[in-house]
Amino acid sequence: MPSPLSPIGVFDSGIGGLSVLQALRDVLPHEQFVYIADSGNAPYGERGDAFVQQRSAYITQQMREHHDIKALVIACNTATAAAIEGLREQHPGLPIVGVEPALKPAAQLSQTHVVGVIATQGTVSSSRFATLQAAHATQTRFVVQACNGLARAIEDSTRPGRDAAADAAHIQALCQTYLATMGSFGPQPDQIDTLVLGCTHYIFVADTLRALVGDQVSLLDTATPVARRTYSLLHATGMLRKPAQAPGADQACSLMTTGELKALQYAAAQWLGLPPQLCQAAD
Repeated sequence: MPSPLSPIGVFDSGIGGLSVLQALRDVLPHEQFVYIADSGNAPYGERGDAFVQQRSAYITQQMREHHDIKALVIACNTATAAAIEGLREQHPGLPIVGVEPALKPAAQLSQTHVVGVIATQGTVSSSRFATLQAAHATQTRFVVQACNGLARAIEDSTRPGRDAAADAAHIQALCQTYLATMGSFGPQPDQIDTLVLGCTHYIFVADTLRALVGDQVSLLDTATPVARRTYSLLHATGMLRKPAQAPGADQACSLMTTGELKALQYAAAQWLGLPPQLCQAAD
């Protein structure tokens, strides 16, 4: 049975969930984390629901059996949309936190009442997203764009032996193409003044997106709210570690991948400052 000393499990279709892991480490600095990047099957957003549900169920079971996790964070919008309800039914005693596009805070923040949303096809096509959008569309117009290929391009850019300049140019071209179809960005009436990053991969190209939409447009992701929700659930059930129980730096994170190990090591070092020895191939 899990105890306060048990780790928190986190998974994504690839390296995008590292953005959520970073927020979790900031909000829960005394906890231990197990992260699985299912990069061998990424990106989920371009696969069907049945496949995503099968992979999510398998990874969750592996985390419970081999790591005795005390909570699970689904650091993937597509997996949350396709699989979270099923996982909660299969694991009723396990706190499970998902991520979904930040439509509610975007609607509250927007001054023009026009909000852009970029996400994977799997996310924007889901019934969960449709319900979320409808709940906040009374006074806000959402301009929704599926960005096919963008998550994959970001994922591929971490693989060894890549041409960094070519990858950056490809990512910029994709961002420019998709944003251009959405309309005008800015603070004026009828312009999009808030952009929701509806895929955990996208925060890693925030600088590219910022350069394209301008400094007066707010970019929103959900990593920090997800971390705070995880904290609240563990606090309410008395499952938080005490500061004196914090693991050492070499035990605070364990990262695994079903894809190329060097790609995860590169991403973990570049974006989280974690050493390569914390990464390993998943069984």
